[in-house]
Amino acid sequence: MTLHHLPSTPRRFSGVRWGSWKVVVSNGAPSPAGHRLRIETKQSAAMADSGWSQIESCGKLTRFSFLVSGSAMRSTIFFLLFCSFSLAFSQSAPSPNKAPASPVPPRIPSFDKTAMDPSADPCVNFYQYACGGWMAKNPIPGDQSRWGRFDELQERNYDILHGILEKAAIPNPKRDAVMQKIGDNYAACMDETRVNALGAKPIQTELQRIEAIKSRQDVIKTVAYLHSIGVNSLFGFGPGPNMHDASQMIANVDQGGLGLPDRDYYLKADPKSVETRERYVAHVEKMFELLGDKPDSAEAEAKTVLQIETDLAKASMDRAERRNPAKRDHLMSVAELNTLAPNFEFTRYFADANAPKFDKLNVLNPEFFKQVNGTLDSVPIADWKTYLRWHLVRTTAPALSEPFIEEDFAFERKYMNGQKEIQARWKRCVIRTDHQLGEALGQPYVDETFGVEGKQRTLKMVNAIEKAMGEDIQDLAWMTDETKKQADVKLRAVNNHIGYPDKWRDYSKLTIKRDDALRNYLRANTFEENRQLNKIGKPVDRSEWSMSPPTVNAYYRPPMNDINFPAGILQPPFYDNNIDDAVNYGGIGAVIGHELTHGFDDQGSQYDALGNFHSWWTPADRAEFDKRTQCLADQYASYVAVDDVHLNGKLTLGENTADNGGVRISYLALQDAMTQKGGKPAEIDGFKPEQRFFLSYGQIWCQNVTPENSRLRAFTDPHSPGKYRVNGVVSNSAEFQKAFGCKAGQPMVRENACHVW
Repeated sequence: MTLHHLPSTPRRFSGVRWGSWKVVVSNGAPSPAGHRLRIETKQSAAMADSGWSQIESCGKLTRFSFLVSGSAMRSTIFFLLFCSFSLAFSQSAPSPNKAPASPVPPRIPSFDKTAMDPSADPCVNFYQYACGGWMAKNPIPGDQSRWGRFDELQERNYDILHGILEKAAIPNPKRDAVMQKIGDNYAACMDETRVNALGAKPIQTELQRIEAIKSRQDVIKTVAYLHSIGVNSLFGFGPGPNMHDASQMIANVDQGGLGLPDRDYYLKADPKSVETRERYVAHVEKMFELLGDKPDSAEAEAKTVLQIETDLAKASMDRAERRNPAKRDHLMSVAELNTLAPNFEFTRYFADANAPKFDKLNVLNPEFFKQVNGTLDSVPIADWKTYLRWHLVRTTAPALSEPFIEEDFAFERKYMNGQKEIQARWKRCVIRTDHQLGEALGQPYVDETFGVEGKQRTLKMVNAIEKAMGEDIQDLAWMTDETKKQADVKLRAVNNHIGYPDKWRDYSKLTIKRDDALRNYLRANTFEENRQLNKIGKPVDRSEWSMSPPTVNAYYRPPMNDINFPAGILQPPFYDNNIDDAVNYGGIGAVIGHELTHGFDDQGSQYDALGNFHSWWTPADRAEFDKRTQCLADQYASYVAVDDVHLNGKLTLGENTADNGGVRISYLALQDAMTQKGGKPAEIDGFKPEQRFFLSYGQIWCQNVTPENSRLRAFTDPHSPGKYRVNGVVSNSAEFQKAFGCKAGQPMVRENACHVW
């Protein structure tokens, strides 16, 4: 999982959206994520499965759980190995569009007494007690839809990246290959004058290709081409580990092709859903007008898009249902897929997509292809052309001229998320470069901020928390020794990735031009698409990362059985080498524990030590586990996200399980660390170590969120809001209740507390 929702910045994955994630979170989706991780994360509502953040970056599918989700992930996800997010803009240097980097803000405090609200009772509302002061002093900035401690730190990282990119953008012949590539990409993105002068001309070749479609075969061929340049349409295709042999990558096809964040936006009949569809149609209509269509034609075309996407939504699996790996496990031959859905002409599609030869693949949602097979025949060719034009302009809008950018913002960020103003261009260009060239930009970032000693410090804490989890498993009264033995085998097999990759990605075959922002974006998408497709039929590369080093997030991947902590999160307020252990264990320790627990949540627990979808439980233990996780699902389903909208307890189950388990095992590791150092240290700032631990945990989730973004997340985000990530956990914790002297009957003492790990 990812620890948190990727930043509330709109992001698009280059490729499809694994939503978000591109993180990626696509709006996140960024990415985060996106968040990457919607991070603009385009996460296809249809493709996102709760629990796993699926990101379709450049057409590949990767599934993993991350700590946080990006803001409104845009659209399309599935099973990739993460990818690159992107926006698109340009600048040639020297240039009047240059945005001088401002000084990097000071480090964020790891423990902040001023963030607290001492007037609140910690046993009544611990979140208010820990974060009330921070929330009062930190209104949501105009260019955000959610503002929290994660976002604060990500903004600080953006400032660091901004300084790196402004220097790299200077056309100095002494720049090395990495600095030239990231600098020219950023410079092209910053050239607003050139981008605005071009208008929609940069996508004329693609528009002409769509206009030339004459048959259903041409539709499929064009879909393959659009996938190759990062345009999500109709369905998703990419590699993923074989669910029954996680050492090998196989092809995957999945549902996709939506423009709204989730299939339910098309199907629900409540007034808000109806309004959203009306606003969406108006938005699509406006985009067609910007392409030069007459208003009457644009209106009809927008309705056509909604009808096609509604048909796709009806065939799509529910987001919460997708959390069950068995629902996504359908290995079949290419011949069987062709029989299931002949109108997709998959043999032709795979050839047009330049995929390696393969005989078998996983069809994540066979019913989708079975149902949409008829739609391919019943929908007129002219309507398919309209649908594909829409997804082309939707994907490339952030890279086009100002009118496209403004209309894209008005619907995606302002209406859907409540964001008041668009981000500064330099920030969008930083995000785009990070998403397209993350492991290139990550190199100077790591040199400037992290270092080898950072890896060593973090690994020491990871080892301590893994030890605590192993002891906790052995102490579980509800689990038999047979299952405990298998759980220990899995825990010992977890791979730890800290800070940055051991081997950096090679971008030498990716062409970046200083005066070609849109084509840089599309070429980056194609580069990633090809990189992903080339994995099919090859061994899984377990050393590959799914987030860039500057990302403020973390994640666990069940098929890899690994936990991953980018350098971006390994700093205050999560980790500070100069502060007491209690604060660090409540911050990054809880994050580490969270990611470890993902290997044993409702989804991760169905994968074995090697990453195979294989049960290692006795039937009785599994039944008890399911009963305990149902307790959490019911608990969080009782929480109100906004207005009359409750959280989806099934959708958020994996993250809630990881939050509760992660805090507990980090707390146990803290107790062990204090014992090794000779006992409990003295109070600091009037708080005992146990209190500082829980306050540190509470404060990493301090946040303010717009009502619009809260509503969107309630429907699409597998993570609970910060308030419930804190109060939901501590109300189940006897350790918390002892630390603050809470009594039975108080809100932070649940009568029937939920305990899994």
